[in-house]
Amino acid sequence: MQEIVNTLNNIIWSPALIYLCLGTGLFFSVITRFVQIRHFREMWRLLLSGKSSKQGISSFQALAVSLSGRVGTGNIAGVAAAIGFGGPGAVFWMWIVAFFGAATAYIESTNAQIYKEEQDGLYRGGPAYYIEKAMGQKWYAWIFAIATIIACGALLPTVQSNSIGEAVTMVFGSGNIIDTALGPIAMTKLYTAVFIVLILGFIIFGGVKRIASFTQVVVPFMALAYIIIACVMIFLHIDRLPDVFMLIITDAFTPMAGVGAAIGWGVKRGVYSNEAGQGTGPHAAAAAEVDHPAQQGLVQAFSVYIDTLFVCTATAFMILITQSYNVRLEGEASFIVQNIAGDIAANSPAFTQIAVESMLTGFGKPFIAIALFFFAFTTILAYYFIAENNVSYIKRTYNLPALTFLLKVLIMTATFYGTVKAADVAWGMGDVGVGMMAWLNIIGILIIFFMAKPAVKALKDYERQQKEGVDNYTFDPKSLEIENADFWEKRLEQQNKK
Repeated sequence: MQEIVNTLNNIIWSPALIYLCLGTGLFFSVITRFVQIRHFREMWRLLLSGKSSKQGISSFQALAVSLSGRVGTGNIAGVAAAIGFGGPGAVFWMWIVAFFGAATAYIESTNAQIYKEEQDGLYRGGPAYYIEKAMGQKWYAWIFAIATIIACGALLPTVQSNSIGEAVTMVFGSGNIIDTALGPIAMTKLYTAVFIVLILGFIIFGGVKRIASFTQVVVPFMALAYIIIACVMIFLHIDRLPDVFMLIITDAFTPMAGVGAAIGWGVKRGVYSNEAGQGTGPHAAAAAEVDHPAQQGLVQAFSVYIDTLFVCTATAFMILITQSYNVRLEGEASFIVQNIAGDIAANSPAFTQIAVESMLTGFGKPFIAIALFFFAFTTILAYYFIAENNVSYIKRTYNLPALTFLLKVLIMTATFYGTVKAADVAWGMGDVGVGMMAWLNIIGILIIFFMAKPAVKALKDYERQQKEGVDNYTFDPKSLEIENADFWEKRLEQQNKK
């Protein structure tokens, strides 16, 4: 299994995808005149002034659902892996992909709003919808939908649940070992897997609204608690921070693990963490109730900052300040840097747990395990939300009610499987899912830009209304020569009748 996964990863995560992610972010940053900087204040205003409806969720709820997908294992174990295999310089490249990726997030999320639909009383949208409507290529949209169902329903949940299992095992020990069809399994992991699956089933059978309600409370609370702990640790060793920062910058350009490893792991784990360009964020963006598509695009761009520039950086500083990391090339036995005795897996939350534990003895390991549980669990919920959106897309053509039920069974099975399996297998499966979606989505949004430029037109329209000081924003796709934006055309007609 591991060999198959590694082979697929070598194909999907070739240097071409690494530079495609970076290049696309840079391209859209220039095209939008660095929207991620110019509209920073507006992002805050929109975040705090959102509203919901029976059909859609508020901007803040959409941000929470999106953040529940972005803020997860990638922020704790993913950062550790980037440092462990790419060196401290990989953190710099995570920053770069986040900064440029914010523009990509604006483009894909605005597209999702423009081409969203109302199905079964709920707003639905995402790459499959905008690929079909903006590109006019239904076959390509179907490929993305199926790939996303496989990725979010079967591949990506394994990473999140695996990290929960690894973190809990570090706190409570491996427990008794039993043999099953899955091989030797620690009882701690087995109990953890059953517990996660039971809670997951309760929430996902409750529907999208329950997911939004759960994540809007849990994600901000845990992210804030995590950052507070990180800030306390950094403050206690503030004298080391300049050296750590210089280590990151220096290693980014003269990397101890090699240029390819630093950039590759930085971008790879950066995209895994903030998901800009991956095509997951647009699903939550489409579900938001807003007056203008550009508004949710700006909110989603801000979520990339929260994920990488705040949460990931907090993790990196904790690990590097306490020197709780080892560095070695992937597949190599010898270490380039070894600060921790033993063969500690980089593809796990161990570095972060050791870092916190070294300064807050008796508190670090359980705290990271609890934080990781909530981060990873809400990410699994976000994956279900995304996969369900793509099932709904398929049901527009083939209305098979059993598909949604099968998806729920699939994601619960994948979650159980990931919890009890080895970290390398789980992370490898997750990387396949991320890379597969990123290829399809980035190519899609680039083609859509050159064909119609809908997100850029929406941004210019929004900025025009800002300058005019309108009280209520409106969006008229026909006046902007944007076709197939049926939802907004109907809304404008209803507004004009009033």
